[in-house]
Amino acid sequence: MILPIVAYGSPVLRKVCRDIDPDFPELSQLIDDMWETMYHSNGVGLAAPQINRDIRLFVVDSTQIFNNLDDDEEGIYPDEPGFKGVFVNAHIEELGGKEWSYNEGCLSIPKIREDISRHESVTLSFLDEHFNHHTMTFNGITARVILHEYDHIEGKLFIDYIKPLKRTLLKRKLDDISKGKIRVDYRMMFPK
Repeated sequence: MILPIVAYGSPVLRKVCRDIDPDFPELSQLIDDMWETMYHSNGVGLAAPQINRDIRLFVVDSTQIFNNLDDDEEGIYPDEPGFKGVFVNAHIEELGGKEWSYNEGCLSIPKIREDISRHESVTLSFLDEHFNHHTMTFNGITARVILHEYDHIEGKLFIDYIKPLKRTLLKRKLDDISKGKIRVDYRMMFPK
């Protein structure tokens, strides 16, 4: 089922999310719904707070980015062909490499994109959808997508990395998003 994406201004987007256990109600269906919602919204990642759940769960499919590269862009990213997976109760073990800038957007903050600096690599401890434990290191664009989604379960948004003056200039657009004064081609849930 395609779920509505929670819009900027909703309190759930600012909550530090809680760990879950294997008995979490209908987790398998929730994960299926998150994949369907993410793909329908043309996203490459989706975190539980974006569908109004305050739990440490996100899905990532960076393979979509590599599937859409031009011929001259192929082979320049270290993480090609990307990674697709479910992250439950993720916690960062280590950030590595230099910070690099890349233009990011967010389904919860539509029509706003900004250059954001993030580390080249991230080592995460997490559980998959079957509650098998993993500790893995990701790099490049995949690390960036994971860090963006990880921020969601920590109550952070990509706009938090923007300089204060730039955020002030975006205030009107952000207010319009929180008031539902925006048109997108996917379902959204706006703050009351």
